[in-house]
Amino acid sequence: MARALEANAVSYHPIVHTLAEDPERLEQAYRAAVQAGEEEAFERAIEDGYASAPANLLYAAWFHRLRHAAAQAKGFAVAWGWALPLALANGVVFWLLSDVSRFVVVVEQTRLGPATDFLPQLLLLAAPISAVAVLTYLYTVGRGSWFRAQLPTVVLLAVSVYVLWVYPRAGTRPFQEQYLTLMLIHLPLLSWAGVGSFLTACQDRSHQRFAFLTKSLEVFVLGGLGAMAGGVFVGITVLLFEALDVQLSKAVLLHLLAGGAGLIPVLATAVVYNPTISPAEQTFGEGLGKTVAIVPRALLPLTLLVLVVYLAFIPFNLRAPYENREVLIIFNVMLFGVIALLVGATPLRPSESTDRLGRWLRRGIIAVTALALVVGLYALSAIVYRTFLDRLTPNRFVFVGWNVINLGLLAHLLVAQARTAAERWLRAIWRVFSGATVVYVAWALVVVLATPWLFAIEQGELGKLPPAVQDIVYEHPDPILLKCAQSPHIYLLDGGEKRWIDTIETFRALGYVWGDVHLVACEDLHQVPDGTPIPATAGPPPPP
Repeated sequence: MARALEANAVSYHPIVHTLAEDPERLEQAYRAAVQAGEEEAFERAIEDGYASAPANLLYAAWFHRLRHAAAQAKGFAVAWGWALPLALANGVVFWLLSDVSRFVVVVEQTRLGPATDFLPQLLLLAAPISAVAVLTYLYTVGRGSWFRAQLPTVVLLAVSVYVLWVYPRAGTRPFQEQYLTLMLIHLPLLSWAGVGSFLTACQDRSHQRFAFLTKSLEVFVLGGLGAMAGGVFVGITVLLFEALDVQLSKAVLLHLLAGGAGLIPVLATAVVYNPTISPAEQTFGEGLGKTVAIVPRALLPLTLLVLVVYLAFIPFNLRAPYENREVLIIFNVMLFGVIALLVGATPLRPSESTDRLGRWLRRGIIAVTALALVVGLYALSAIVYRTFLDRLTPNRFVFVGWNVINLGLLAHLLVAQARTAAERWLRAIWRVFSGATVVYVAWALVVVLATPWLFAIEQGELGKLPPAVQDIVYEHPDPILLKCAQSPHIYLLDGGEKRWIDTIETFRALGYVWGDVHLVACEDLHQVPDGTPIPATAGPPPPP
């Protein structure tokens, strides 16, 4: 690796010498070196040029610029004058929103019954609010583009308002709850993407985006440690007051936890990230970053072993994911975990590992990717099977999409490595993950914006139904099958009409079960207008 780095440095010597009197083109050459992960070689060429011609003003300017940037990256001073006020402001907003008696998302359960509390608004809005605070910090300290900082801020606030406005369109109580639960995952993803769009805009995408991914892991790890420390602090506080026979109310504890949680995003970002330089110019492999890099690489062989053992056990429990919903949830978590592991294990600069370590690291990444792809295909087949056997729900719609995207990412990574020369394998991984971030954000937007409309109830048709039938529709997802106790006939509710199912054989052939049938009064069922029988050739529908 040392020889390769020296060779790269030598290759930059003629570039630097040729452009010694052309500041603009030299700037372009430096940016190209940064994007290629060869900034160390470029810096060596500049140092050699400055040593041979110290009177050259351009050499001198570049020499001191790179020295200053290195000093900033390795030991930058946190802008506490901005970080602390913004963190406190974020904590105050969290503290105010933690009042669950006022700020709570309700599910409109039935036409007749009252709306029910489902989750605190703070859980839904915490990520977008924190992203706005983080963007404010990065912009004010880093002095970036005002427009690039405001655009994601406006988009995140608009998306948050949209979610609160649109979720009742999902209609049924189960679908409203599923959509709101999905937003607990997708709003943080979009918030993280908003910060990334500000930091990586107008720069070479692949290297900068991958650097942002790697640095994000450091922020998340530090944020997790901060959350643990905050939990310990609150626990000790409770014990101290209990020793004085003072019982803190649940509301006070909730305010303490929420206010403290609001401090973490801004402070973790301020400690880890230097806003005055680009993501690719940040320090990696030092301090917490060193731990974040070492742990995933150490976990690669263990992950490989677990996947091999798991694949060996699949034939003995082949139907488990097809029958157990919890197993499918574990599969989805596993896929995201493997992708995070691959990001953390991949070096950002070729100089971070020796040639031998790089070869084994590449083999480990390829092996884990291949095995995770096999397990992921198995999980996807189970989700599709359960969907066809039952029905398409918001949860299944969303996670089928995520499975397809993650499996496509893993397959793309394998193909890219097969087509790439050994000396350029890192750049191939950077490009794959860089492209994946765009697909991730696009699918998250589809989930947030389109899901309620895809599973919406036609409110006008619903209002024409008898109250008892409306209550059933609100409480249960499709298919809605209706029957009255005094009649043997079963009807499918479809588009505000009841469609008579002619025989039990037809009922079973359609995949319906008796658990889908709801009993209503015959007079209520009689008020529902008749639709086309099932099958259409069955003849005139009988009265209930």
